This record gives sequence, structure tokens and C-alpha cells, in this order.
Amino acid sequence: MRTKRYGPHKLVTGGLALLLSAATLSGCGLKSGSPMVDDVVPGSVGKGEPLKGASLTVTSKNFSENIILGQMIGLIFKAAGAEVLDRTNLPGSISAREAIVKGDADAMYEYTGTAWITYLGNAKPIVDSGEQWTAVRDADRSHDVSWLSPSTLNNTYSLGISKQNNAKYKLKTMSDVAALSKKEPGAVTICVENEFASRDDGLPGMVKAYGMNIPASSVKKMDAGIIYTQVSKSNSCLVGEVFTTDGRIKSLDLDTVSDDKRFFPNYNAAPVIHSSTYEKYPEIAGLLDPLSKRLNTGIAQELNAKVDVDGQDPHEVAKDWLIEEGFIKEG
Repeated sequence: MRTKRYGPHKLVTGGLALLLSAATLSGCGLKSGSPMVDDVVPGSVGKGEPLKGASLTVTSKNFSENIILGQMIGLIFKAAGAEVLDRTNLPGSISAREAIVKGDADAMYEYTGTAWITYLGNAKPIVDSGEQWTAVRDADRSHDVSWLSPSTLNNTYSLGISKQNNAKYKLKTMSDVAALSKKEPGAVTICVENEFASRDDGLPGMVKAYGMNIPASSVKKMDAGIIYTQVSKSNSCLVGEVFTTDGRIKSLDLDTVSDDKRFFPNYNAAPVIHSSTYEKYPEIAGLLDPLSKRLNTGIAQELNAKVDVDGQDPHEVAKDWLIEEGFIKEG
């Protein structure tokens, strides 16, 4: 199964968010889904089957990484003795979010930056990743959402460049990109998706924050999925908007530059649980905290590549990795 890759950072605000969430949940929402039938047993987590007798629903957004993470939660719940309903791959961020808030689903992986800006309505990110997670955790209690410990997996924005081009320019940071744009006007051409091109927390804000000299004629707008291949061609865009956990970064042999001024929000993945579910089954933290501690950006790149590059099924990718890591075992 090849899953179309989307980032987790689409912005929907105010009344539009409410309308979209209501429409999504009333339209397709959580009507679909299937029981997880995998024969898995505890490995390093789930010993004693602390969720035996529980009936839990897992969900996710509809891009590869989040589906993989949702499958991991479901498989760990299953190994811990629960009956699990798989309702991952919901359309967009809002529908999955509302499913957790309303208790139509019990658990998923969410991103701190998405929650802080998109759901909670804050204009500016908190620079320190730990402080941002804490602020999100505290603010979301009133929405019946409990946040568990975050991972270092950070699905944030970066700029990608082909290794062939970077052998010439040796760009390591966004400040390096800014310096090149001033030293050699016209050298920095950039591929971005349409939304990123117009958002204050996208290209305009990045250009302003770093003092980049990138005229409109040097900006090429295109679908997100095309950017990676365009950047990989030495005669196309010099740099392009990429997500740091995307598997195509490695498969297309791209370098990424660091956000040295920390302009972009941190999008650390962390499990979110409907609060009444967490109150009933506090053992969930002990099941998922070790998983989040193990996950990181590099692992996400590798797992995402198995789906987006190799065309593997996200469920099988998640299961194979959990077994390899010893979290669960085949029954």
C-alpha cells in the first residue's frame, strides 16, 4: 500500500476549523475501521497484559508517518491484552484531533507544534521543545486530551539541497543560505508548496527572519511531493521546502540545513490519550513511554521511506519494527 505523504502542519483556524471538524466527523468520521487481528504478545512492554479486557480505538492522520505511529500504538495495546479497533488514516489533522477530544478514539500520536499553533490558536511557537510540550499538555487538559511523554522525533520544516550542489556551496544552516543569497544574487532558487509560499510561518517569515535575498522570480511553487525530486536534480531548484522526517531525504541523497535561528516550531511527536481513557487505564503511559523514548527523527526517516519509497504497508512496517526492537513478539 502506498500512502500519500502529507506534512502535519496545515493550518486551519477559528470557525473554519469547527466547520471542517464537524463536517469531517459527520461525513466519514469514525464510521470505518477494522479490528486488529494480529497475534502479538508482550515483549519489553505489556507484560502481564495490563489492558486485558479493554476495548480501545486508535486513530491517526492520513500521512505515512502518522499512520505508522498509530499502528504502533494499536499493536502495543493489542500485545498488552486489549481489543483494538483500527481507525487510522482519517482525512486531515482536524478529524483525528476531534476524534480524540470527543472520545470517539482513545489514542494517537500528535505533534506539539501542530497542537500549539493550529488547535490552541497561538501565533508564536515556544523555542524550547520541552517547554512547548509542557505548555501544550497543560492547555489541552481542558479539552479532555492527556499528553504523554514526547519523542525527539521532530517533523519540522527544513531546506533540502542535493549533495552534488552542496559539494559546491557547503550549506549547513539557513544562515548560510541567507549569506549565499546576498553574496550571489540569483544563486538561491527555492521550490516550495503554494501554502508555504504565502504563510507568515512559512517562506515570507523565514526570509524575513534570516534576511534572505530571494526575489519572487527565484521562488518556484509546486506540489509538496514534487519538491524532493526537483531539488535532487542539480539543474533545478537549489533548495526546497522539506520535512525533516521524510524518507525521501535519504533515498534521494539530499542534505538538509539546520534552522539555526529556530524560526520554525518544534513538531515533536507524542501520544495523546482521551482523558477519561487515561484515567481508566493509567498503565498506558508505561506502555507508550518506552516507545516514544526510542523514536527519533532518523528512525522516522527510515520507516517513512519503507512506505513512501518502497511502497510497503504502514501496518507491516510498524509491526516489523516493533518486533525487531523487542517491544512486542509474534504470538
